[in-house]
Amino acid sequence: MTSSPGNQSPPSTRPIHLTPAERVAVGKAARAQSPRSGHAVFDPLPTRPDPVSLLESQSASRVAELVPLRYGRMLASPFTFFRGAALVMAADLATTPRSGLQVQACGDAHLSNFGAFGTPERSLVFDINDFDETTPGPWEWDVKRLATSLEVAGRSRGFSTKERRTIVRACVRVYRETMAKFAKMRTLDVWYARYDIGDQLQTLSRRVDAKTARRAQRNLAKARTRDSLQALEKFTEVVDGRRRIVSAPPVIVRVEELIARSAYEGGDTAEVIRQMIAGFRSTLQSDRRHLLEQYEFVDMARKVVGVGSVGTRAWMALFLGRDGGDPLFLQIKQAQTSVLEAYVGRSEFTNSGERVVAGQRLMQSASDIFLGWQRIPGLDGVERDFYIRQLRDWKGSADVDSMSPLALKTYGQMCAWTLAKAHARSGDRVAIATYLGRSDVFDQAIAQFSASYADQNEQDFQQLRNAVDSGRITARFDG
Repeated sequence: MTSSPGNQSPPSTRPIHLTPAERVAVGKAARAQSPRSGHAVFDPLPTRPDPVSLLESQSASRVAELVPLRYGRMLASPFTFFRGAALVMAADLATTPRSGLQVQACGDAHLSNFGAFGTPERSLVFDINDFDETTPGPWEWDVKRLATSLEVAGRSRGFSTKERRTIVRACVRVYRETMAKFAKMRTLDVWYARYDIGDQLQTLSRRVDAKTARRAQRNLAKARTRDSLQALEKFTEVVDGRRRIVSAPPVIVRVEELIARSAYEGGDTAEVIRQMIAGFRSTLQSDRRHLLEQYEFVDMARKVVGVGSVGTRAWMALFLGRDGGDPLFLQIKQAQTSVLEAYVGRSEFTNSGERVVAGQRLMQSASDIFLGWQRIPGLDGVERDFYIRQLRDWKGSADVDSMSPLALKTYGQMCAWTLAKAHARSGDRVAIATYLGRSDVFDQAIAQFSASYADQNEQDFQQLRNAVDSGRITARFDG
């Protein structure tokens, strides 16, 4: 029987399920095509793009008055430059060997993009905490960015070559060994895996010196206080009986002040902002929409965040629930095209905010209950993509500038376990584990790559500094 065009079934979207043996074969074939030792090589092409030009290309879509602040933060050190230069490294990684095995890549997996936060069940976990660049891509690009960030951070701390190499190799070894463990686990067990800091604290304390252990305990205790109530005390004041956010230009500027100095004529400011925020409710689960509706919008301000994100549009929005002591702070952050997309292909999502949210939910063990996305017009009337989450929810980060070699090594291993878990959730963990193998060939290769790329990073840092000195670009420094 022949079906008419109107009765044809849609193409099958059923996933292809390989046997474990077939997945092992995929990993072995990938290793044969792209040997592990080949990842050691970083040999910049003569046609390598000018790193400053790449950074300038990103600045074109950012808030012009904040771009100099971005450059200033990047010039604090080679490490802060590295943090802001995800696009530069993506362009370089695209010229290096690929295994051909894909995962949901973070795209910016440097060590400062990992940290602690609270789960909906109110436990404290360690996970990746920045997904602005996430998109499907090569798993080894994330490993190389993480490993190189440890090398660059070690140089900033004045660690010896031997100490840095030990730190990087330990990180890659844990990634490799963790992936091998996940390859043998049942699928649901991999999905449920998480790094619960409370459960791991005693083990961590035994692996570092007493001073570092005490500092870690203090940081974790501090993280539990970093919530909307603490943000209320830090960022707001009461004026004429009304709670509002306090401006601290250029880092925090209330939306009413931005509107007052613009040509914006949008009528009722509060109503316009409510409409901006309201649309993302539809991207939440029904119970979380109900929860959000119990809060009333109060105030909103632009807030500069991070290093690489400076200049993109980021807002903090204050809501109040039962009374003035029941706050909720949401962060509304612009999502642009991932830096990886020029090299791995366009995202399947037409909304970059949805791309970020989908990637975060896939890679994290537990995600913010208010994580959602929206496409909304800005004060200039231009539509842009955003993602939304809580501004503070037990968030904590490591103080890299105070770490000893042993502490940085331990922290790098935590990041490596977490990255392997994220990749195991989205990619073929059996094929990746097979590709990595049991020897330290890949560990050695990435350590060599990291050292070479850290050299390149220092040269790029100097090029940005020269661009400022020559007047090509303008930098503004915090403080």
